[in-house]
Amino acid sequence: MPRGAPAIVGAGPATPRLGAVTGRFAPSPTGPLHIGNLRTALAAWLLARHSGGGFLVRMEDVDLVTASRDAEATQLAELTAIGLDWDGPVVRQQERFDRYHDAIATLGADGLTYECFCSRREIREAAAAPHGGEVAYPGTCRELTASERAARREVRPPAVRLRAPGAAITVEDSLRGPFTAVPDDVVLRRNDGVPAYNLAVVVDDAAQGIDQVCRGDDLLASSPRQALLQDLLGLPRVTYAHVPLVVGADGQRLAKRHGAVTLEELATVDPGCVVAALARSLGVSIGAPTATAADVLAVFEPADLARPGWEPVSLADLARSWS
Repeated sequence: MPRGAPAIVGAGPATPRLGAVTGRFAPSPTGPLHIGNLRTALAAWLLARHSGGGFLVRMEDVDLVTASRDAEATQLAELTAIGLDWDGPVVRQQERFDRYHDAIATLGADGLTYECFCSRREIREAAAAPHGGEVAYPGTCRELTASERAARREVRPPAVRLRAPGAAITVEDSLRGPFTAVPDDVVLRRNDGVPAYNLAVVVDDAAQGIDQVCRGDDLLASSPRQALLQDLLGLPRVTYAHVPLVVGADGQRLAKRHGAVTLEELATVDPGCVVAALARSLGVSIGAPTATAADVLAVFEPADLARPGWEPVSLADLARSWS
């Protein structure tokens, strides 16, 4: 697909049913989608379309350095290649910064933000990440005086953080069950002025009427932070379905280092074989060696996904399934 090509828009459901949800797929346009990304997109599409609801695509391109329209065009073509459609135009976060800044201003007016001057290295050194997980911000800049903030501004521009209340937040996940965590003082705007992911995604989901978020389970830990922001901004919460990741032979989340992981790299493999393999890995009974997304939808039930004991899916298992 050429640079700047218009988004491919699917017809979508003719008449939403009672209980229909609006889902979305929101990749970062920094390169081709890999098999794990496509698997998550398929799961999100199946859940939304099975309900009779809408399915949207949003480009999370807040990073002005790494995101590109070329990568966006490639990703849209890859979604189309596996048979996914979507409703309405593709939304780009780069075009919505004013919304994010307004939301940050609203939180600031309520006394819920503060300036932070910490580097990533300083945060890592000041906080311990339990079990090797994500480092929670230790609150280093939370109670700085006005004179201390002024002195630090002479050294580096500040980021803006949320002044979180320190209470536990529970979100409901249709695949994982309830998940509870205490949100930390998440970054709302980076020190280069770019709105941060957790804030942008909350504003966009509400603006687009998203009420179901299906995504990789590496983002489960971010869900309570986003639920807190939804509550503080008076926005509706979404429901979640966090899908286990596809991993390489080393057990780590799929990446370019694992070899042939994109449709372009799998050019000798029929896309229908890939779709069928992805569907089977999601628990959908596909008897044929090849399938379209529509074929999968015809036999899909949400209970296929909501099964206990889900584990990450290995790239090797997928490859055996489509070979």
